[in-house]
Amino acid sequence: MGKQWMKPLGAVLVAGTLLVGGTAWVAPGNYAYAAEVQGVQQNVINVVGKGEIQVKPDIAYLSIGVNSTAETAASAQKANAAKIQKVSNLLKNTWKISADDIQTSQFYVQPNYTYSDKEGQQVKGYTAHHTLTITYREMDKIGELLDAASQAGANNIENIRFTVENPENFEAQVIEKAVANADVKAGAIAKAVKRQLGAVLSVTQGDANVPVFYATESSVAKDMAQSAAGTEIETGQVKVSTTLSITYEMK
Repeated sequence: MGKQWMKPLGAVLVAGTLLVGGTAWVAPGNYAYAAEVQGVQQNVINVVGKGEIQVKPDIAYLSIGVNSTAETAASAQKANAAKIQKVSNLLKNTWKISADDIQTSQFYVQPNYTYSDKEGQQVKGYTAHHTLTITYREMDKIGELLDAASQAGANNIENIRFTVENPENFEAQVIEKAVANADVKAGAIAKAVKRQLGAVLSVTQGDANVPVFYATESSVAKDMAQSAAGTEIETGQVKVSTTLSITYEMK
């Protein structure tokens, strides 16, 4: 549930009423108001303000995989286990990445099929696949890390996800922008209908949103192939945003 701030009920006479079939319903405790008031109209403006800022990502999730093909499932799995162990040792020992930041995200062994009119569908060997997801925070060393993993036997660099680890650090900034955006919208509406904008009656905050920027498998592979000096990964920027539903009094 979103966060909500409310102005005291007594501040505006009609803000607490709910129109049902043209008749205003008042909570039982509000004895100061008549139980039925015909034709009540709420003099309010409801708008949604959006606040957004762009920031440099400070955390990346790297998908580093190893594939092995062999005649039997057992031999494919055995060959792949040796390769993934080599890659894992590199990450832990050479790159000093904590075991908590290395997680198996995908593992399977599957048959490879061929088809011909003469033989029909036939199993021609098996492929074992193992993917590690690496949590990494040194943005300027990602390309170097991918090159090292590739040299150690990783032959399936799937993607990189960039995001912000602690979006709450930017919450105050996006809230201020969302309020300013809502003020502009509500002020324009009030002016258009020849009224004046009054006090804020309520504010409800939507969930903060941090889109994830993806470097896909094809783009990473292209960078690795074209860069003779080493893979260069551009982190770009990600957006941190929030929305506020604000109700204003209309004078």
